[in-house]
Amino acid sequence: MKIAIVHDWLVTYAGAERVLASLIKIWPEADLFSVIDFLSDQDRAQLGGKVAKTTFIQRLPKAKTKYQRYLPLMPMAIEQLDLSGYDLIISSSHAVAKGVLCGPDQLHVSYVHSPIRYAWDLQHQYLKEANLSTGLKGKVARMILHYMRMWDQRTAAGVDDFIANSHFIGARITKAYRRESTVIYPPVDTRGFALQEEKQDYYFTASRMVPYKRMPMIIEAFAAMPGKRLVVIGDGPEMEKAKAAAVNAPNVTLLGYQPFAVLQEHMSNAKAFVFAAEEDFGISPVEAQACGTPVIAFAKGGVVETVCGLDHPQPTGVLYPEQSVASLMAAIETFEINGSRITAQACRTNAERFSEARFELEMRQFVETRLSAARQSRQPAHIRPVQTAPTLVSNDLSARVVPIKSV
Repeated sequence: MKIAIVHDWLVTYAGAERVLASLIKIWPEADLFSVIDFLSDQDRAQLGGKVAKTTFIQRLPKAKTKYQRYLPLMPMAIEQLDLSGYDLIISSSHAVAKGVLCGPDQLHVSYVHSPIRYAWDLQHQYLKEANLSTGLKGKVARMILHYMRMWDQRTAAGVDDFIANSHFIGARITKAYRRESTVIYPPVDTRGFALQEEKQDYYFTASRMVPYKRMPMIIEAFAAMPGKRLVVIGDGPEMEKAKAAAVNAPNVTLLGYQPFAVLQEHMSNAKAFVFAAEEDFGISPVEAQACGTPVIAFAKGGVVETVCGLDHPQPTGVLYPEQSVASLMAAIETFEINGSRITAQACRTNAERFSEARFELEMRQFVETRLSAARQSRQPAHIRPVQTAPTLVSNDLSARVVPIKSV
C-alpha cells in the first residue's frame, strides 16, 4: 500500500508540525507533500529527515519568508500535486492541505487543526489586526477570502473522514463543511516535562507575541497587581506593546526568546501558568500541567477540554470568562483563594490524557478501521464474506479509537 502525507507548508517546527512528526512516526514509509518546504536541518530531523515534494510556489520569489502573500495561489498549487498513485492519503490541514485531488478508489483522511481561520469566523478579526478593514487593499483581501471560503467548502467533498483536534474544532468543521468529525487530540510530549511538586512564588506565561495571544493584556493585569510577580518568555510583533505595558511594572520580567530548557525550568517552578488566547487546542497549557503546574486560562477554545476547572472533582486550574484585564485579575484572586485544591499530581495525570503514545495508537486504529471498511465496500458483492447481519461502520469515536474520558 502506498501512503501520502500532505501538510500545508513547512517553514518552522510548531504545533502542526508536531502532529506531522507523529504521523510520520506511525507511517515512516509514507511520502511527504507540501506547498513549500524550507525547514532547517534541525527541524527536519524531527520529521525523520523527510523532504517534502513541493509545488511551484517553492520556486517563487521570497517564498521562504513571504509565503503568506501567495495564499491566493495555494488552492491551485495544492491541486497540482499528483497523488493518483497512492492508496491512502492523510492530510494535516489548517489551510489548504485537505484540498488535494483524489479518486474514488483512494481513502483520504484529513486531520484538521482548523478550517482556514482567517477565511471563516475569524475573518473580521484577521482583517482588523492586519489593518485591512477599509480601503482598496481591504476590498481585495475580502474578495480573496471569499474565494478561499468557496474553495475550502467545495474541497471538503474530497475528504472521506475528518478528524478534529478538539471538539471546538469539530464544531467549526460542522459549521463550515456540514460534515461530522471524530476528535483525536494532538500529541503532547508529556515525557519531556517532569512532575515538580515544589513551586516558587511567581506566575509564568510563554508564547509567540502575536495579537490573538493577548500577551500585553496579561502584562497589564500584573502591572495592576504589584504584589504578584510574572515572568514572560516569548518574542514577536507584539513585543513592543508588551514592553510598553511592563514599563512601570517592576514585578514583570520580560525574558524575550529563550531556549526550550529555560522555558521548561520556568514552567516547572511557576505557581501557575497564565494563558489568554482562544486556541484550537493549545499545547502550552497541557505542557504546564505535565510539570504539575496549574493553569489560569481564558475559557474558550480547546483549553476548556484540556484544563479541569474548579467545578471538577480533581481541578487543574481556573477558567475565566472574558478576554479582559479585569476578568484575568479576578481569576488570579480566585486561584490564590482556591489554589490548595489543585494538586501537582492531578495536573500531571490530566496531561497524560494527551500523550504522544495515545495519539499514535488512536490514529493508527482509526485509519486501519477505515481502510478495512473501504476494502470491504469495494469488493464485488458475489465475493464478499457472508454475514448473518449487516455490519455498520460507526461514526462514534468509541467504536474506532480508545475512548477519551471527557473533562
